[in-house]
Amino acid sequence: MSDTAQFTPLEFPRLEPEEQIARSRVFCEEMKHRRTVRSFSRDPVPFELIENAIKTAASAPSGANQQPWTFVIVGSADIKRQIREAAEAEERENYANRMTPEWLGAVAPLGTDWHKPHLQDAPYLIVVFMQPYGLREDGEKIKHYYATESVGIAVGMLLAALHHCGLATLTHTPNPMSFLSEILKRPQNERAYVVIPVGYPAPDAQVPNIKKKPLEQVMVTFLDP
Repeated sequence: MSDTAQFTPLEFPRLEPEEQIARSRVFCEEMKHRRTVRSFSRDPVPFELIENAIKTAASAPSGANQQPWTFVIVGSADIKRQIREAAEAEERENYANRMTPEWLGAVAPLGTDWHKPHLQDAPYLIVVFMQPYGLREDGEKIKHYYATESVGIAVGMLLAALHHCGLATLTHTPNPMSFLSEILKRPQNERAYVVIPVGYPAPDAQVPNIKKKPLEQVMVTFLDP
């Protein structure tokens, strides 16, 4: 054990098995209703919901506890417009020239194209940035370990937290995403990871009629008899 490591008692209320199972069933059922939404209402969202979801995401585990993430909240109509225009320019090029026939075939059941009105309609955009390295005050780089994996875990927790409080989301990853760093004036050690529009679904919102794989296709077990 490292001589520099410091520890504190773990706060962990151990639940009775019956309560554990009941909680797991309720949460599983709740998350089964989470869907990616592309049609948002412009109704306002209490900012505390966004703030609390970010607090949850920022509690995620990370490599060496370096917490290599920044969550940028965009509620400005003008900045949302800039992001939409830049994203649509990239996506228009993607659908016309960059995406392979296989890729286009894979997204065809989702009914997507280069139009991204949700980037303006949603009350908030959460732009998550990954920090491949940190920066000391003197400009020296600090290597971050497992940054991609750490931010991925945090984003998963963020999506779950937002759904849990009754908000709809979309994970949007325009490629390339360097325009986000420019518009949002992020430092050189941050890379855009995902854009998450957040809000309430539009009254007439529809989602693709798709299914998730059954449990037996995604879970493998090695258990003692």
